[in-house]
Amino acid sequence: MNKIELAILYFFHTLNGVGNRTLWKIKNDFGSFQSCFEADSRSLNRSSLPLQIQSAIIESRRDVNPLALLDKVAADGIKICCVEDDDYPELLNSIFDPPYLFYYRGDLGVLNQFCFGVVGSRAATNYGKVQARRFGNELARQGMVVVSGMARGIDTEAHQGALEASGKTAAVLGSGLNIVYPPENKQIYNSICQNGIVLSEFPPDMHPEPGNFPVRNRTISGLCHGVLVVEAKQRSGALITADFALEQGRDVFAIPGPINSKNSEGTNALIKQGACLVSSIEDILNEYSLNRGNDLLGTHQGELLFDLDNEELSILESLGHEAVHFDALIGITQMSNGMLSTILLKMELKGIIRAMPGNYYLKI
Repeated sequence: MNKIELAILYFFHTLNGVGNRTLWKIKNDFGSFQSCFEADSRSLNRSSLPLQIQSAIIESRRDVNPLALLDKVAADGIKICCVEDDDYPELLNSIFDPPYLFYYRGDLGVLNQFCFGVVGSRAATNYGKVQARRFGNELARQGMVVVSGMARGIDTEAHQGALEASGKTAAVLGSGLNIVYPPENKQIYNSICQNGIVLSEFPPDMHPEPGNFPVRNRTISGLCHGVLVVEAKQRSGALITADFALEQGRDVFAIPGPINSKNSEGTNALIKQGACLVSSIEDILNEYSLNRGNDLLGTHQGELLFDLDNEELSILESLGHEAVHFDALIGITQMSNGMLSTILLKMELKGIIRAMPGNYYLKI
């Protein structure tokens, strides 16, 4: 797509009420966005565009320079990928009604690698957060691109896990790229731009609106071979992502949770309905006939375990992926407070365990 055509496409996308379906209508009715931009009122009236969109085009194009608008976007470090471009992600292009364009910062090429979605509840439990970070980390170590929505809770942990593994991750936003939401994720936003890609199919200055997130979820699943739902209530945006994945012919995986946890009602229901139950990375790898041949995590952990002394091994055997309180570890290991505190600190520095609020500890 030439620059003027791209500039006019971007201009149309900034108009109120112009979304993905309208862009496809313009292309189908006029053959090009420049033709629509230059069309007279009679030609616009003959098109399938709603009257309010026709009026918005006529009124706005008088005082706008599309090329100047496009230059401003580029100056902000934002790039645009259009469905007509050769590097548009192949999997996304295969879904019904794919985004005509999206905006991005980072490396577009990662979206044509093996992408895998990890999604779940914003109000995640400690169990859900640990599993999301664990699988984000392990998937990234297998060379997969971890795709999520950068929301609070499960999404954030999945991205963090991938980044901790020095892997690639993609964040699909429900706002424009100039609006970091939630705002506390500014640092992770910047890290993902450096180690993957942040993208959105909404104009750069659009604030997050409730209707944006189902659209965002459709794109997450559209980019991926499969989607892992870590934790979800019965009515959850993560389940919407799973529904889109099924419609798009993608694989759906779910981590089981406690039967008395509302945050696991959705994932447990998915498993009842036929989603692949996941308790380890092998459950995902087996679906794609992959193996752990390049599992850096396993090698790293094996080297660390070899170096542990008896006291450290005793503590590690007492920990799982659910938090254990310091007092409980005292009872299990029969160590003194001072000795246990010292050994826990050493293990945390080695990256084997994680200290949690309230004097709880977890195996990583």
